[in-house]
Amino acid sequence: MKIIVLVKQVPDTTEIKINPVTGTLIRDGVPAIMNPDDKGALELALQLKDKFGAEITVITMGLPQADLVLREALAMGADNAVLLTDRKLGGADTLATSRALSGALRVLGYDIIVGGRQAIDGDTAQVGPQIAEHLDIPQISYVVGMDYDGKNTYTVKKETEEGYQMLEVDGPCLFTVLASAYKPRYMNVRGIVEAYDKEVKIMDASMIGIDENMLGLKGSPTRVFKSFTKGIKQAGEVFEVSPEEAADLIVARLKEKHII
Repeated sequence: MKIIVLVKQVPDTTEIKINPVTGTLIRDGVPAIMNPDDKGALELALQLKDKFGAEITVITMGLPQADLVLREALAMGADNAVLLTDRKLGGADTLATSRALSGALRVLGYDIIVGGRQAIDGDTAQVGPQIAEHLDIPQISYVVGMDYDGKNTYTVKKETEEGYQMLEVDGPCLFTVLASAYKPRYMNVRGIVEAYDKEVKIMDASMIGIDENMLGLKGSPTRVFKSFTKGIKQAGEVFEVSPEEAADLIVARLKEKHII
């Protein structure tokens, strides 16, 4: 089985600050980490490898320093790593990103593709499903459990707002995973040492078979106008009253604000 795991290097959002003048993220001095949902996806792939045998390739699209998260994935147990990097890919929105990655995936080949539900820096949950659409393969998102018959059929537990769904799908297919469902294993010393002995394959825009006008900023139909933090709200008033008095208070306040 050939598994490709999509990973992304993201800023640690617990350390993020926003420039109040430009409205953009301040990335200087902010530690970069592997996206948590992607770590869950890698753990799922590693569990399939442990049980059934598989070759796991991790791929990321980003700047050269994204090599660090690929080395981390290799140290956890991935077999191969690919860095898709090129100035022509810069400024990509989710659509252009998914186009570029789908081109790389066609070149690499796969039985299944696994990624995180969403990245913590954008929270769109769009790239995985868009890749499946570009590749014209079935997809299941919000995966929290999976069984495999050892041949080509996957029985998947998918989380929904109402509960769970149990689905069956044949490969090739794509899954996006919730980090809460798969606790990633730790790297060991041997894995860390071996990770830095392995070669990370570099791919650029010329190698993925996608029109360059459809990549990067040129191929992005959306733009981020501004980013900002939520304003601080004043503390609310606390009333210790009966349910009937509470209802009267609520109605009175709604009338004051001309809502009713």
